[in-house]
Amino acid sequence: MALFSFRLPDIGEGIAEAEIVGWHVKVGDRVEEDQPIADMMTDKATVEMESPVSGVVVRLAGEPGQQIAIGSMLVEIEIEGEAAPALTPIAPLPEREGSGEGRERSEPQPVVEEEQPIASTPTPAPSPEGRGEVLASPAVRARAKELGIDLAQVKPSGDHIRHSDLDAFLLYGTGQGYRPASRSARRADEEVKVIGLRRRIAENMAASKRAIPHFSYVEEIDVTALEEMREQLNAHRGDRPKLTMLPLLIVAICRALPDFPMLNARYDDEAGVVTRYGAVHMGIATQTDAGLMVPVIRDAQDRNIWQLAAEIRRLADAARTGKAKSEELSGSTLTLTSLGPLGGVATTPVINRPEVAIIGPNRIIERPVFRGKEVVPAKLMNLSISCDHRVVDGWDAASFVQAVRKLLETPVLLFAD
Repeated sequence: MALFSFRLPDIGEGIAEAEIVGWHVKVGDRVEEDQPIADMMTDKATVEMESPVSGVVVRLAGEPGQQIAIGSMLVEIEIEGEAAPALTPIAPLPEREGSGEGRERSEPQPVVEEEQPIASTPTPAPSPEGRGEVLASPAVRARAKELGIDLAQVKPSGDHIRHSDLDAFLLYGTGQGYRPASRSARRADEEVKVIGLRRRIAENMAASKRAIPHFSYVEEIDVTALEEMREQLNAHRGDRPKLTMLPLLIVAICRALPDFPMLNARYDDEAGVVTRYGAVHMGIATQTDAGLMVPVIRDAQDRNIWQLAAEIRRLADAARTGKAKSEELSGSTLTLTSLGPLGGVATTPVINRPEVAIIGPNRIIERPVFRGKEVVPAKLMNLSISCDHRVVDGWDAASFVQAVRKLLETPVLLFAD
Protein backbone atom coordinates (compact mmCIF):
# COMPACT_ATOMS: atom_id res chain seq x y z
CA MET A 1 0.00 0.00 0.00
CA ALA A 2 1.14 3.57 -0.68
CA LEU A 3 -0.05 7.05 0.21
CA PHE A 4 -1.02 9.50 -2.54
CA SER A 5 -1.18 13.20 -1.70
CA PHE A 6 -3.48 15.10 -4.04
CA ARG A 7 -2.56 18.78 -4.02
CA LEU A 8 -4.89 21.60 -5.01
CA PRO A 9 -4.10 22.42 -8.65
CA ASP A 10 -3.95 25.85 -10.25
CA ILE A 11 -7.63 26.46 -10.99
CA GLY A 12 -7.49 29.93 -12.46
CA GLU A 13 -5.14 32.68 -13.52
CA GLY A 14 -4.05 34.78 -10.58
CA ILE A 15 -5.77 32.51 -8.02
CA ALA A 16 -3.62 31.96 -4.91
CA GLU A 17 -6.09 30.08 -2.75
CA ALA A 18 -9.56 28.55 -2.76
CA GLU A 19 -12.21 27.96 -0.13
CA ILE A 20 -13.54 24.53 0.78
CA VAL A 21 -17.27 24.76 0.14
CA GLY A 22 -18.11 21.12 0.81
CA TRP A 23 -16.78 17.57 0.82
CA HIS A 24 -18.27 14.70 -1.18
CA VAL A 25 -16.22 12.17 0.82
CA LYS A 26 -15.07 11.56 4.37
CA VAL A 27 -12.13 9.77 5.96
CA GLY A 28 -12.48 6.04 5.44
CA ASP A 29 -14.50 6.30 2.22
CA ARG A 30 -13.52 4.32 -0.83
CA VAL A 31 -13.15 6.58 -3.89
CA GLU A 32 -12.72 5.73 -7.54
CA GLU A 33 -10.74 7.58 -10.15
CA ASP A 34 -12.62 10.65 -11.47
CA GLN A 35 -15.08 10.55 -8.56
CA PRO A 36 -15.98 14.04 -7.18
CA ILE A 37 -14.32 14.64 -3.84
CA ALA A 38 -14.73 18.35 -3.02
CA ASP A 39 -16.25 21.68 -4.11
CA MET A 40 -13.78 24.56 -4.06
CA MET A 41 -14.63 28.23 -4.50
CA THR A 42 -12.37 30.93 -5.88
CA ASP A 43 -13.10 34.61 -6.41
CA LYS A 44 -14.65 33.72 -9.76
CA ALA A 45 -16.50 30.42 -9.48
CA THR A 46 -17.05 27.15 -7.68
CA VAL A 47 -15.29 24.14 -9.18
CA GLU A 48 -15.71 20.45 -8.47
CA MET A 49 -12.47 18.55 -7.79
CA GLU A 50 -12.18 14.90 -8.85
CA SER A 51 -9.94 12.20 -7.49
CA PRO A 52 -7.10 11.31 -9.86
CA VAL A 53 -6.71 7.84 -8.32
CA SER A 54 -8.73 5.04 -6.72
CA GLY A 55 -8.24 4.20 -3.07
CA VAL A 56 -9.31 4.95 0.50
CA VAL A 57 -9.44 8.48 1.92
CA VAL A 58 -7.18 8.79 4.96
CA ARG A 59 -6.94 12.57 5.41
CA LEU A 60 -8.80 15.74 4.42
CA ALA A 61 -7.30 19.22 4.32
CA GLY A 62 -9.85 20.97 6.49
CA GLU A 63 -13.44 21.89 7.21
CA PRO A 64 -15.87 23.75 4.89
CA GLY A 65 -15.10 27.45 5.04
CA GLN A 66 -11.32 27.05 5.33
CA GLN A 67 -8.98 28.53 2.70
CA ILE A 68 -6.46 26.22 1.00
CA ALA A 69 -3.44 27.56 -0.89
CA ILE A 70 -2.79 26.40 -4.43
CA GLY A 71 -0.33 23.48 -4.27
CA SER A 72 -1.29 22.50 -0.73
CA MET A 73 -2.50 19.03 0.20
CA LEU A 74 -6.23 18.71 -0.40
CA VAL A 75 -6.72 15.01 0.32
CA GLU A 76 -4.55 11.98 1.01
CA ILE A 77 -5.59 8.64 -0.45
CA GLU A 78 -4.24 5.20 0.34
CA ILE A 79 -3.72 3.30 -2.90
CA GLU A 80 -2.67 -0.19 -3.82
CA GLY A 81 0.95 -0.74 -4.76
CA GLU A 82 4.32 0.05 -3.24
CA ALA A 83 4.84 3.48 -4.77
CA ALA A 84 2.55 6.43 -5.24
CA PRO A 85 1.89 7.47 -8.84
CA ALA A 86 3.31 10.69 -10.17
CA LEU A 87 1.53 13.70 -8.77
CA THR A 88 -0.32 15.16 -11.77
CA PRO A 89 -3.29 17.18 -10.56
CA ILE A 90 -6.26 16.91 -12.86
CA ALA A 91 -8.01 19.93 -14.27
CA PRO A 92 -11.27 20.87 -12.54
CA LEU A 93 -14.62 20.42 -14.14
CA PRO A 94 -16.30 23.48 -15.71
CA GLU A 95 -17.56 26.04 -13.23
CA ARG A 96 -20.91 25.25 -11.65
CA GLU A 97 -21.77 28.59 -10.12
CA GLY A 98 -20.27 32.04 -9.84
CA SER A 99 -19.22 33.99 -6.81
CA GLY A 100 -21.65 36.77 -7.66
CA GLU A 101 -19.31 39.73 -7.62
CA GLY A 102 -22.34 41.87 -6.99
CA ARG A 103 -25.92 41.35 -5.97
CA GLU A 104 -28.65 40.87 -7.03
CA ARG A 105 -32.11 40.50 -7.96
CA SER A 106 -34.27 38.24 -9.83
CA GLU A 107 -37.72 38.59 -10.63
CA PRO A 108 -39.44 36.42 -8.02
CA GLN A 109 -43.12 35.92 -8.64
CA PRO A 110 -45.06 36.09 -5.36
CA VAL A 111 -48.00 33.82 -4.74
CA VAL A 112 -50.98 36.07 -4.26
CA GLU A 113 -54.09 34.64 -2.65
CA GLU A 114 -57.10 36.30 -4.16
CA GLU A 115 -59.60 37.52 -1.64
CA GLN A 116 -62.95 35.86 -2.20
CA PRO A 117 -66.15 37.77 -1.44
CA ILE A 118 -67.89 36.61 1.72
CA ALA A 119 -71.56 37.07 2.38
CA SER A 120 -72.30 39.42 5.24
CA THR A 121 -75.67 38.04 6.37
CA PRO A 122 -75.34 36.72 9.94
CA THR A 123 -76.14 33.03 10.46
CA PRO A 124 -76.93 31.21 13.69
CA ALA A 125 -74.07 30.13 15.91
CA PRO A 126 -74.27 28.02 19.07
CA SER A 127 -75.03 30.11 22.11
CA PRO A 128 -73.17 29.80 25.41
CA GLU A 129 -74.91 29.57 28.76
CA GLY A 130 -78.35 29.00 27.23
CA ARG A 131 -78.72 32.57 25.95
CA GLY A 132 -80.60 31.42 22.88
CA GLU A 133 -79.36 31.44 19.31
CA VAL A 134 -76.55 33.94 18.64
CA LEU A 135 -75.96 35.16 15.11
CA ALA A 136 -72.57 35.47 13.37
CA SER A 137 -71.82 36.43 9.79
CA PRO A 138 -69.94 33.98 7.52
CA ALA A 139 -66.93 36.29 7.62
CA VAL A 140 -66.86 36.22 11.42
CA ARG A 141 -67.38 32.46 11.47
CA ALA A 142 -64.56 31.97 8.95
CA ARG A 143 -62.21 34.14 10.99
CA ALA A 144 -63.11 32.35 14.20
CA LYS A 145 -62.43 29.01 12.53
CA GLU A 146 -59.08 30.24 11.24
CA LEU A 147 -58.13 31.37 14.77
CA GLY A 148 -59.45 28.19 16.36
CA ILE A 149 -62.01 30.09 18.45
CA ASP A 150 -65.15 28.35 19.66
CA LEU A 151 -67.94 30.89 19.05
CA ALA A 152 -69.85 29.39 21.96
CA GLN A 153 -67.19 30.95 24.22
CA VAL A 154 -67.52 34.44 22.73
CA LYS A 155 -69.85 36.96 24.37
CA PRO A 156 -71.60 39.11 21.74
CA SER A 157 -71.84 42.85 22.28
CA GLY A 158 -75.21 42.98 20.51
CA ASP A 159 -77.65 40.67 18.80
CA HIS A 160 -74.86 38.92 16.89
CA ILE A 161 -71.14 38.26 17.20
CA ARG A 162 -68.99 40.84 15.44
CA HIS A 163 -65.29 41.06 14.59
CA SER A 164 -64.87 43.42 17.54
CA ASP A 165 -66.20 40.66 19.81
CA LEU A 166 -63.54 38.30 18.45
CA ASP A 167 -60.91 40.99 19.06
CA ALA A 168 -62.09 41.41 22.65
CA PHE A 169 -61.97 37.64 23.15
CA LEU A 170 -58.41 37.50 21.79
CA LEU A 171 -57.35 40.29 24.13
CA TYR A 172 -59.06 39.08 27.29
CA GLY A 173 -60.10 35.50 26.69
CA THR A 174 -56.72 33.89 27.34
CA GLY A 175 -56.62 30.23 28.23
CA GLN A 176 -59.68 29.46 26.10
CA GLY A 177 -57.75 27.23 23.68
CA TYR A 178 -57.84 29.48 20.62
CA ARG A 179 -55.03 29.18 18.08
CA PRO A 180 -51.83 31.14 18.84
CA ALA A 181 -50.23 33.56 16.38
CA SER A 182 -48.01 30.88 14.86
CA ARG A 183 -49.74 27.80 13.47
CA SER A 184 -46.53 25.83 13.10
CA ALA A 185 -44.43 24.20 15.77
CA ARG A 186 -41.66 26.35 17.15
CA ARG A 187 -38.41 25.75 15.32
CA ALA A 188 -35.29 24.95 17.24
CA ASP A 189 -32.48 27.51 17.24
CA GLU A 190 -29.78 26.76 14.71
CA GLU A 191 -26.39 28.11 13.74
CA VAL A 192 -25.63 28.38 10.03
CA LYS A 193 -22.00 28.70 9.04
CA VAL A 194 -21.43 31.52 6.54
CA ILE A 195 -19.29 29.91 3.86
CA GLY A 196 -19.00 29.65 0.10
CA LEU A 197 -21.08 31.98 -2.02
CA ARG A 198 -22.93 33.38 0.99
CA ARG A 199 -19.62 34.48 2.50
CA ARG A 200 -18.54 36.01 -0.82
CA ILE A 201 -21.78 38.01 -0.92
CA ALA A 202 -21.27 39.15 2.67
CA GLU A 203 -17.70 40.25 1.96
CA ASN A 204 -18.68 42.06 -1.24
CA MET A 205 -21.56 43.89 0.46
CA ALA A 206 -19.39 44.95 3.39
CA ALA A 207 -16.58 46.12 1.10
CA SER A 208 -19.02 48.10 -1.06
CA LYS A 209 -20.67 49.90 1.86
CA ARG A 210 -17.34 50.44 3.62
CA ALA A 211 -15.48 51.86 0.62
CA ILE A 212 -18.18 53.64 -1.39
CA PRO A 213 -20.04 56.79 -0.26
CA HIS A 214 -23.46 55.90 -1.64
CA PHE A 215 -26.23 58.30 -2.53
CA SER A 216 -29.62 57.34 -3.96
CA TYR A 217 -32.14 59.16 -6.16
CA VAL A 218 -35.71 58.06 -6.90
CA GLU A 219 -38.05 59.34 -9.61
CA GLU A 220 -41.66 58.46 -10.45
CA ILE A 221 -42.32 57.42 -14.06
CA ASP A 222 -45.66 57.08 -15.83
CA VAL A 223 -45.35 53.77 -17.71
CA THR A 224 -48.96 53.59 -18.90
CA ALA A 225 -48.07 53.95 -22.60
CA LEU A 226 -45.04 51.68 -22.18
CA GLU A 227 -47.17 48.93 -20.65
CA GLU A 228 -49.72 49.24 -23.47
CA MET A 229 -46.95 48.89 -26.02
CA ARG A 230 -45.47 45.91 -24.15
CA GLU A 231 -48.85 44.15 -24.18
CA GLN A 232 -49.18 44.72 -27.92
CA LEU A 233 -45.67 43.40 -28.56
CA ASN A 234 -46.35 40.31 -26.46
CA ALA A 235 -49.61 39.68 -28.31
CA HIS A 236 -47.62 39.34 -31.56
CA ARG A 237 -44.40 37.83 -30.24
CA GLY A 238 -44.84 34.42 -31.89
CA ASP A 239 -42.26 31.97 -30.52
CA ARG A 240 -40.09 34.73 -29.06
CA PRO A 241 -39.78 35.07 -25.25
CA LYS A 242 -42.39 37.10 -23.40
CA LEU A 243 -41.30 40.67 -22.76
CA THR A 244 -41.01 41.93 -19.20
CA MET A 245 -40.17 45.50 -18.26
CA LEU A 246 -36.43 44.75 -18.08
CA PRO A 247 -35.57 44.58 -21.84
CA LEU A 248 -37.38 47.87 -22.45
CA LEU A 249 -35.62 49.48 -19.50
CA ILE A 250 -32.23 48.24 -20.74
CA VAL A 251 -32.91 49.80 -24.17
CA ALA A 252 -33.74 53.12 -22.50
CA ILE A 253 -30.61 52.96 -20.33
CA CYS A 254 -28.37 52.16 -23.31
CA ARG A 255 -29.83 55.05 -25.33
CA ALA A 256 -29.32 57.52 -22.46
CA LEU A 257 -25.84 56.43 -21.35
CA PRO A 258 -23.75 58.03 -24.16
CA ASP A 259 -24.58 61.43 -22.66
CA PHE A 260 -23.63 60.23 -19.16
CA PRO A 261 -20.41 58.20 -19.55
CA MET A 262 -19.53 58.68 -15.88
CA LEU A 263 -22.24 56.16 -14.97
CA ASN A 264 -21.07 53.30 -17.22
CA ALA A 265 -17.74 53.04 -15.44
CA ARG A 266 -15.53 51.26 -12.93
CA TYR A 267 -13.44 52.94 -10.26
CA ASP A 268 -10.09 51.48 -9.20
CA ASP A 269 -9.76 53.41 -5.95
CA GLU A 270 -6.32 51.98 -5.18
CA ALA A 271 -4.90 53.21 -8.50
CA GLY A 272 -7.08 56.32 -8.51
CA VAL A 273 -8.34 55.57 -12.03
CA VAL A 274 -11.89 55.68 -13.40
CA THR A 275 -12.43 53.66 -16.58
CA ARG A 276 -15.42 54.80 -18.66
CA TYR A 277 -16.65 52.07 -20.98
CA GLY A 278 -17.98 52.52 -24.49
CA ALA A 279 -19.84 49.20 -24.45
CA VAL A 280 -22.59 48.49 -21.94
CA HIS A 281 -22.03 45.17 -20.20
CA MET A 282 -25.26 45.02 -18.18
CA GLY A 283 -25.23 43.01 -14.96
CA ILE A 284 -28.59 41.46 -14.07
CA ALA A 285 -28.79 40.75 -10.33
CA THR A 286 -30.41 37.32 -10.00
CA GLN A 287 -31.68 35.46 -6.95
CA THR A 288 -30.66 31.79 -6.78
CA ASP A 289 -30.91 29.08 -4.14
CA ALA A 290 -27.21 29.58 -3.45
CA GLY A 291 -27.51 33.37 -3.13
CA LEU A 292 -27.39 36.47 -5.30
CA MET A 293 -25.47 36.32 -8.57
CA VAL A 294 -24.92 38.88 -11.31
CA PRO A 295 -24.81 37.31 -14.80
CA VAL A 296 -23.75 39.78 -17.49
CA ILE A 297 -25.33 40.69 -20.84
CA ARG A 298 -22.35 41.54 -23.04
CA ASP A 299 -22.72 44.51 -25.41
CA ALA A 300 -26.31 45.17 -24.38
CA GLN A 301 -26.34 48.29 -26.56
CA ASP A 302 -26.11 46.13 -29.72
CA ARG A 303 -29.14 43.91 -28.92
CA ASN A 304 -32.83 44.48 -29.66
CA ILE A 305 -35.60 43.93 -27.13
CA TRP A 306 -36.22 40.30 -28.17
CA GLN A 307 -32.53 39.44 -28.01
CA LEU A 308 -32.31 41.07 -24.59
CA ALA A 309 -35.34 39.13 -23.35
CA ALA A 310 -33.85 35.84 -24.55
CA GLU A 311 -30.45 36.58 -23.01
CA ILE A 312 -31.98 37.59 -19.67
CA ARG A 313 -33.87 34.30 -19.54
CA ARG A 314 -30.84 32.23 -20.59
CA LEU A 315 -28.48 33.82 -18.07
CA ALA A 316 -31.01 33.66 -15.23
CA ASP A 317 -31.63 29.96 -15.89
CA ALA A 318 -27.89 29.27 -16.05
CA ALA A 319 -27.29 31.09 -12.75
CA ARG A 320 -30.16 29.35 -10.96
CA THR A 321 -29.12 25.87 -12.16
CA GLY A 322 -25.42 26.43 -11.41
CA LYS A 323 -24.42 26.23 -15.09
CA ALA A 324 -23.28 29.82 -15.56
CA LYS A 325 -19.68 30.11 -16.74
CA SER A 326 -17.12 32.24 -14.95
CA GLU A 327 -16.93 34.76 -17.80
CA GLU A 328 -20.73 35.14 -17.68
CA LEU A 329 -20.53 36.21 -14.04
CA SER A 330 -17.93 38.96 -14.24
CA GLY A 331 -17.06 42.10 -16.15
CA SER A 332 -20.29 44.09 -15.78
CA THR A 333 -20.02 47.87 -16.16
CA LEU A 334 -23.48 48.75 -14.80
CA THR A 335 -25.94 46.61 -12.84
CA LEU A 336 -29.73 46.41 -12.96
CA THR A 337 -31.52 44.93 -9.96
CA SER A 338 -35.23 44.15 -9.91
CA LEU A 339 -37.55 42.36 -7.50
CA GLY A 340 -40.39 42.33 -10.02
CA PRO A 341 -43.83 42.43 -8.34
CA LEU A 342 -42.05 42.48 -4.94
CA GLY A 343 -40.18 45.64 -5.90
CA GLY A 344 -41.74 47.87 -3.27
CA VAL A 345 -42.32 51.61 -3.52
CA ALA A 346 -38.62 52.55 -3.61
CA THR A 347 -35.25 50.89 -3.12
CA THR A 348 -31.72 52.02 -2.25
CA PRO A 349 -29.63 49.25 -3.85
CA VAL A 350 -25.99 48.64 -2.93
CA ILE A 351 -23.47 49.29 -5.70
CA ASN A 352 -21.80 46.29 -7.35
CA ARG A 353 -18.20 47.30 -6.65
CA PRO A 354 -16.05 48.37 -8.55
CA GLU A 355 -18.93 49.78 -10.64
CA VAL A 356 -20.12 53.27 -9.77
CA ALA A 357 -23.90 52.95 -10.20
CA ILE A 358 -26.76 50.48 -9.86
CA ILE A 359 -30.34 50.94 -11.11
CA GLY A 360 -33.47 49.44 -9.55
CA PRO A 361 -36.97 49.57 -11.04
CA ASN A 362 -39.75 49.21 -8.49
CA ARG A 363 -43.27 47.79 -8.53
CA ILE A 364 -45.78 49.21 -11.02
CA ILE A 365 -48.84 50.62 -9.20
CA GLU A 366 -52.06 51.89 -10.78
CA ARG A 367 -53.18 55.19 -9.28
CA PRO A 368 -55.38 58.15 -10.27
CA VAL A 369 -53.54 61.10 -11.82
CA PHE A 370 -54.53 64.45 -13.31
CA ARG A 371 -54.52 64.74 -17.12
CA GLY A 372 -55.43 68.37 -17.58
CA LYS A 373 -58.61 68.80 -15.58
CA GLU A 374 -59.54 65.11 -15.67
CA VAL A 375 -58.59 62.41 -13.22
CA VAL A 376 -57.66 59.18 -15.00
CA PRO A 377 -56.00 55.91 -13.97
CA ALA A 378 -52.28 55.60 -14.71
CA LYS A 379 -49.58 52.97 -14.19
CA LEU A 380 -46.73 54.47 -12.20
CA MET A 381 -43.32 53.07 -11.36
CA ASN A 382 -40.52 54.52 -9.26
CA LEU A 383 -37.01 54.16 -10.65
CA SER A 384 -34.17 54.13 -8.12
CA ILE A 385 -30.47 54.67 -8.70
CA SER A 386 -27.56 54.47 -6.27
CA CYS A 387 -24.25 56.08 -7.22
CA ASP A 388 -20.67 56.39 -5.99
CA HIS A 389 -20.45 60.02 -4.91
CA ARG A 390 -16.68 60.02 -5.44
CA VAL A 391 -17.27 59.64 -9.18
CA VAL A 392 -20.86 60.67 -9.90
CA ASP A 393 -22.44 63.99 -8.92
CA GLY A 394 -26.06 64.20 -7.86
CA TRP A 395 -26.90 66.44 -10.83
CA ASP A 396 -25.55 63.86 -13.27
CA ALA A 397 -27.51 61.02 -11.68
CA ALA A 398 -30.74 63.02 -11.64
CA SER A 399 -30.25 64.17 -15.23
CA PHE A 400 -29.62 60.61 -16.38
CA VAL A 401 -32.79 59.33 -14.69
CA GLN A 402 -34.78 62.16 -16.26
CA ALA A 403 -33.43 61.16 -19.69
CA VAL A 404 -34.49 57.55 -19.06
CA ARG A 405 -37.87 58.79 -17.83
CA LYS A 406 -38.46 60.71 -21.07
CA LEU A 407 -37.75 57.59 -23.13
CA LEU A 408 -40.01 55.35 -21.04
CA GLU A 409 -42.91 57.82 -20.93
CA THR A 410 -42.69 58.29 -24.72
CA PRO A 411 -41.89 54.69 -25.72
CA VAL A 412 -41.81 55.39 -29.46
CA LEU A 413 -38.49 57.13 -28.78
CA LEU A 414 -36.99 53.77 -27.78
CA PHE A 415 -37.07 52.73 -31.43
CA ALA A 416 -36.44 56.10 -33.10
CA ASP A 417 -33.13 56.72 -34.85
